This record gives sequence, C-alpha cells and structure tokens, in this order.
Amino acid sequence: MSPLDDFLPRFDFSERHTIDIAAPAHRIMDMAAAWRNKDDPLIRAAIRLREIPARLLGHTRQQPLDISDFTLLERRGDAALVYGLIGAFWQADYGLHDIPSADAFRAPRTDDVCKLVIGFTLQPGAGPTRRLTTETRVLCATAHAKRRFTPYWYLIRPVSGLIRRRVLATIRDRSTSPPTRQPGGALS
Repeated sequence: MSPLDDFLPRFDFSERHTIDIAAPAHRIMDMAAAWRNKDDPLIRAAIRLREIPARLLGHTRQQPLDISDFTLLERRGDAALVYGLIGAFWQADYGLHDIPSADAFRAPRTDDVCKLVIGFTLQPGAGPTRRLTTETRVLCATAHAKRRFTPYWYLIRPVSGLIRRRVLATIRDRSTSPPTRQPGGALS
C-alpha cells in the first residue's frame, strides 16, 4: 500500500516515475526533502513560463511555486515523504488554499478545487540499490473542477513528467556524491 493512499486513496489523475539509486536510504530521503525547483534551471524556466499569465494579470507571487508551497503531510522515516496542495491549479495564480494540517487535507471538499499529493517512496531495488518512486495524484472535488482541470492536466503533464524525471536524477546524483560536494540548503 502506498503512503499516498492515506491521503488520497481515490484520485482522477496520476503519474509515477522511478529511479534506482545506490546510496543509503537516509541520504536519499534527505536529498528528496531538500530538493527545490531553484536547483534546476530548466525547471525554474518551466515554472516561470507557467506563471506568465499571473504576472500579466498582476497576480504576482513572492516566489515561483515550489515544494515549500506544499504542506508536508507525512514523513515515514527513510521510507516515504508525502506533500499536499489544494487549489484551482488551472487558474493563473493556482487558486491555492491554506492547509494547516494533514487532517485539514483529508477533510472532504465540496468547492471547485483539486487536492494534489506528491509522494516519494523508497523500496529495496536490485542488488545494492534502492528504488525511489515519485507519484503525483490529483482528485477533483467537484465535476466542475474536473472539467476545468482536465485540459490543464493534459497540457502540463508532459512538462510535469520531465520535471519529475529531472528531480529524480538530481536526487540520485546528490545521494551518490561525496557529502563534501553537496550544495547547501536548508530543509523546509
């Protein structure tokens, strides 16, 4: 059973990507927790491109969307990380809603929003490796939200998949690099 099942067992859209990494579990999960969009120029550019409509409409954000905008719903030691976000993602400003706790995320919604979880799970791989999986799930709270979100999903999904694969590759590279070569960065 996936840790995402605790937060979004039923969903309308999903994508999953995996990578094998030859590094200790704690190091892999720490690198997953420390990863930020600013760490990759292509991802930063994709996010900036996505946010052009908001800037044109005067809905500027302090910082581009990043994992720090998500709520950490759970960390299961060195086995899983689960983040949540609620919003009207098709809107120029993402239509984000505050999520004060994991229980608040689990609460049923009847407004025209979507719940999104992103998870990183780690399992034994072949030989000395561990398999890191990232999975994204989206549940549309209403039929109207689903009608609004569906075209957005099919538009952003190819870029989202590219981003997830790049995130996994970066986590692998940082997990297998000597610690002295790790970039600085606080966990948030």
